[in-house]
Amino acid sequence: MKLLVTGGAGFIGSALVRHLIHHTDHCVVNVDKLTYAGNLDSLKSVSAHDRYCFERVDVCNARELERVFLQHQPDVVMHLAAESHVDRSIDEPHTFIETNIAGTCTLLEASRRYYCQLSQKQREIFRFHHVSTDEVFGDLGSGSSALFSEQSTYHPSSPYSASKAASDHLVYAWYRTYRLPIVITHCSNNYGPFQFPEKLIPLTILNALQGKPLKIYGDGSQIRDWLHVDDHVGGLLAAIFQGKVGQTYNIGGSCEKRNIDVIAKICEVLEVLVPEKTSGVRNYKDLMVHVPDRPGHDQRYAIDASKIERELGWAPKRSFESGIRDTVLWYLNNEAWCRRVRDGSYLTIQWQDLPLQRSA
Repeated sequence: MKLLVTGGAGFIGSALVRHLIHHTDHCVVNVDKLTYAGNLDSLKSVSAHDRYCFERVDVCNARELERVFLQHQPDVVMHLAAESHVDRSIDEPHTFIETNIAGTCTLLEASRRYYCQLSQKQREIFRFHHVSTDEVFGDLGSGSSALFSEQSTYHPSSPYSASKAASDHLVYAWYRTYRLPIVITHCSNNYGPFQFPEKLIPLTILNALQGKPLKIYGDGSQIRDWLHVDDHVGGLLAAIFQGKVGQTYNIGGSCEKRNIDVIAKICEVLEVLVPEKTSGVRNYKDLMVHVPDRPGHDQRYAIDASKIERELGWAPKRSFESGIRDTVLWYLNNEAWCRRVRDGSYLTIQWQDLPLQRSA
């Protein structure tokens, strides 16, 4: 099959693309605008593969999306392109509205027009998979034992989560109104290789190595459900190839951790792997400092993934203990990637020198 993946140069998208090329026989068309979070360095292992094609296209560009659909004739659309960092959404909400809401609408319309011209047999295969987040459900609260289910009410707290909630509603509306065959997934917090270092885990790793403060919002008691990105990819593929049209599936790690404990765990792993520290640092945990909490900061997210486990046979394979150690090791062993991201030089790649345009 041929899969059109939007946001395939991002953290989760690149993990999905790498898996599809390295471990399946499917073809991939990667559609990515290449904002600051899109990094073709993360796709070097697949960039020259004959089943992979890159299209530098903004999902808000209707004309270019129409060309991509007509040229590549995908069987499946997996929509991961999104602005995703909560702090940035507080500072720049309009960017999130444009990409996450208007971009999703534009992609849905391009998909609908393409779907309408397919044969009956092709329509039976076609799927539009919208990849969303548990943050659309809001805050479970620190004293609660509840979990987010597929029936949970939407209560987004940030401009980011509100924009993702709106895009979820658009996708479901295109299913109800136009009968576009859709599947929606909501995932918990991801971690793993190639994650942009504005996120908690890679930021903590790299700052600790440089002897910089490890900032903790508030008292650090905020709880997140952690999921290794490779496990998330497995859940995405289960949903797209085995899931039922019109259904929503939650993908979670069943691994609740306080933010302060995640940072402390990274420090413990670094003490073993990198005992020789930068000048002036005795223990990595000494770098931990509390800063004022983020506005509207949700206290707890936790996903009930029993539906996808029961109906599709998916379950996470990675423990947090092994996953976080492997993640720290990856950042230690990929200093060049980290350096290019942190100094911005990855943005200066000469696109015309890369083998980007190809029929997958």
